[in-house]
Amino acid sequence: MLLLIACGKKQAGTGATGTGAKLVVAVMPKLKGIDYFNAVERGAREAAQELGDIDLTYDGPTEGKVDQQIPFIESWTLQKVDVIAVACNDPDAISPALKRARDKGVHVITYDADANAEKSGREFFVNQATFEDIGRALVDEMASQAGEDAKVAIVSSSPTAPNQNAWIGVMKRYMAEKYPKMQIVTIQYPEEDQGRAFSMTQDILKTYPDVKGVFGLSSVAFPGAADAVRQAGKSGKVAVVGLSTPKSMKEFVKDGTVKTVILWNPVDLGYLTVHVAKAVAEGKLKPGATEFEAGRLGKVKVEGDQVLLGPPMKFTAENIDQYDF
Repeated sequence: MLLLIACGKKQAGTGATGTGAKLVVAVMPKLKGIDYFNAVERGAREAAQELGDIDLTYDGPTEGKVDQQIPFIESWTLQKVDVIAVACNDPDAISPALKRARDKGVHVITYDADANAEKSGREFFVNQATFEDIGRALVDEMASQAGEDAKVAIVSSSPTAPNQNAWIGVMKRYMAEKYPKMQIVTIQYPEEDQGRAFSMTQDILKTYPDVKGVFGLSSVAFPGAADAVRQAGKSGKVAVVGLSTPKSMKEFVKDGTVKTVILWNPVDLGYLTVHVAKAVAEGKLKPGATEFEAGRLGKVKVEGDQVLLGPPMKFTAENIDQYDF
């Protein structure tokens, strides 16, 4: 059920400055109820409380499907919120709904996973790190654990997931340049479903017994793949490298199935997204900007229409207990 936003707004896109009203910001994850987006929500609420003039709604679907995201956008457009911020499950399918919001005067930004910028008319994309940085970090980590000539498999997300497809593109290109003997034997798409990631990894291990490494490219694919490797008795024999939260991966790091978890700080991503939403609505972040002041994060870089959180982080047995998301 969509939640209606109770507010006394008179006109979309007017912002809070000078009106005494709060700025209404609606933030939507790919799906609710997983550690990663719970951490994003925590950061978004931290920023809203810190800024003081933000009326924040954080809501979205319970499955990572674009057709379940669109009704939220349509509802928020009718309610004339000031800003909609979305982590997109499909960059093209979601764009018409975002464009209709823009046409009604609602500011639109994306975070975590972008929309089609041209078709959606979104103003900025809050990117956790560059696709290049993440793709290269994943491949370098796999090469160091499984060997530069390893046969590897990829367990991704959905076939239309924009981030995962961009990372895979970088990974293929970087492998060809730096590790030409590394070979991808298969790419599987379990959607945002940890159980399917588990079963697909089991199938990979049976079909390709000489595989030396598995990439898990979403916050649920990575623990699903690690669990399959562990239950197959291949911990320490098949490297599992990927992107997920320290909380989801801690047990696999502790038992040695996973050596390194690569990710950015999703709490900071949510925090930055709300700061960007406010700045865009108030006209303080415009095309041509090269940096942006974002509260406790200080100055962050702006490249074109992307606001960058920073380089990816690595979580290992030595530091993973320091993080609670």
